Amino acid sequence: MRALLLGVFLSTVALPCLAQTILKSEPLVLAPYEIAFVQDASCPAGKVLKFTGAIRGVHRKKACVALAAEQASLAVATP
Repeated sequence: MRALLLGVFLSTVALPCLAQTILKSEPLVLAPYEIAFVQDASCPAGKVLKFTGAIRGVHRKKACVALAAEQASLAVATP
């Protein structure tokens, strides 16, 4: 019984962590290997721009990717 309750509790706590935040502009600072999603006009409809942070001296990786509607939430980038 305890294991069942623990499993239910952990699944409800971990569920909100699955959503990805979609920013409206590219973040100025991005830690190495950190990922940020940006709603950008350069990508086709239904896709967002995915930025991957890089170590010093290497350019960030950019790619248009599709996200499911239930995985995304729109947010405003903070400077």
